[in-house]
Amino acid sequence: MILPDYKEAKKRGKEKVIREDYELDNEFKQIGKGKTYFVKTYGCQMNEHDSENIKAMLEEIGFTEVDDYEKADLVLLNTCSIRENAHNKAFGMLGRLKHLKDEKKNLIIGVCGCMAQEEGVVDEILHKHKYVNFVFGTHNLHRLPYLINENLKTNKQAIEVYSKEGNLIEGMPVKRQNNYKAYVNIIYGCDKFCTYCIVPYTRGKQRSRSKEDILKEVEELVKDGYQEVTLLGQNVNAYGKDFDYPYSMENLLEDVAKTNIPRVRFMTSHPWDFTDKMIEVIAKYPNIMPSIHLPVQSGSSRILKLMGRRYTKESYLELFHKIKDTIPNVAISTDIIVGFPGETEEDFEETLSLAEECKYDNAFTFIYSPRENTPAAKLEDNVTLEEKEDRLHRLNAVVNKYFLENNEKLVGKTVKVLVEGVNTNGKDGMYGYTDTMKLINFDGCSNLTGKIINVKVTSAKTWSLDGEIDE
Repeated sequence: MILPDYKEAKKRGKEKVIREDYELDNEFKQIGKGKTYFVKTYGCQMNEHDSENIKAMLEEIGFTEVDDYEKADLVLLNTCSIRENAHNKAFGMLGRLKHLKDEKKNLIIGVCGCMAQEEGVVDEILHKHKYVNFVFGTHNLHRLPYLINENLKTNKQAIEVYSKEGNLIEGMPVKRQNNYKAYVNIIYGCDKFCTYCIVPYTRGKQRSRSKEDILKEVEELVKDGYQEVTLLGQNVNAYGKDFDYPYSMENLLEDVAKTNIPRVRFMTSHPWDFTDKMIEVIAKYPNIMPSIHLPVQSGSSRILKLMGRRYTKESYLELFHKIKDTIPNVAISTDIIVGFPGETEEDFEETLSLAEECKYDNAFTFIYSPRENTPAAKLEDNVTLEEKEDRLHRLNAVVNKYFLENNEKLVGKTVKVLVEGVNTNGKDGMYGYTDTMKLINFDGCSNLTGKIINVKVTSAKTWSLDGEIDE
């Protein structure tokens, strides 16, 4: 049994990360034959992509996917720890699974992902959720077949969570959930240690994949007809900083663009690592989408310092306007936290001022959520819940106003749209996303799915556009 350790997870050594190829032991290949599985995913795109690997490994060892957890022989929760809400949802699901296991004694329950890296979570599972069969973390995803095999043999609860990240495992199988859009990991972990964030503890130090492995994966996607790739990382802009040779995010972006895949996206960016050269490369290549997620978190330099963000309001705005001035028709989205410990009304007004100036195309806004063992969790939280909720409401009123304004500017224009599929909201027609990541609904046939077509925008809403195919 290997338990998580926050002190170990916080350490950042200079050991070189070793690249290894994934191999499946022959003895595991049929252990799931005749059995079904269900994977529930919480959190970010990185977790979604991890679940694509998890599903592929499960099917390699004989399991078959079902869309109802009550019908599954194995249920695996791929968890998120970024906010309390995701934490509570996962434990709520565990409660439902306990009742299901009372009826299905042979049900196998697993927990993985970022929550599995938390000391408190694993301690709670050990003492209050003994029915959970196994737990593993973010650094040993490739060990899933082994853990299932051990559980089937011994029926004993297994905890295997590495607090020091392991090697980079290449060649893991993947069951992509989409036939025309794909996630590609380029860097794991984060070394920023923002005071409110648990990710550096749950995902480990920054480890960049080699350009050769990344470009090989993208080139295979191009051959398979994929239209869009999203380069993933907790902080993609830090890509290459751990190399002992000069190759960074701007170089990778350029090389990926040269594969001629029609659309390239990337997320998430930290403003501190966003270079002028990156901006120039994005502006240069038309297949790098003019859509950038640039989290600000707060408009107050005082609060940004408490958050450990390493930039000021002024330097953020300088970067923001540089991007706007250099990249044609760029759309910028952001993340904003309200109610951080010590945030005054004056600090919040600074955030509102920044939102008014930036006029974001989209924003993900949250009330501060303390996370176990982070520095911010030790600060006095002197902002009442009522104040936090009021600030969130006022902030949303501002950002929503500009979402609509920006969308209205597109009415009458023809935009390139990657068609995602048939509407699921009860209306006829199709939906897709523009190059600036705006949702658009339009009349069309299902055979357009996966194609990039011209759509004329006919009307705008706060969260979406309506249009018609422009022949």
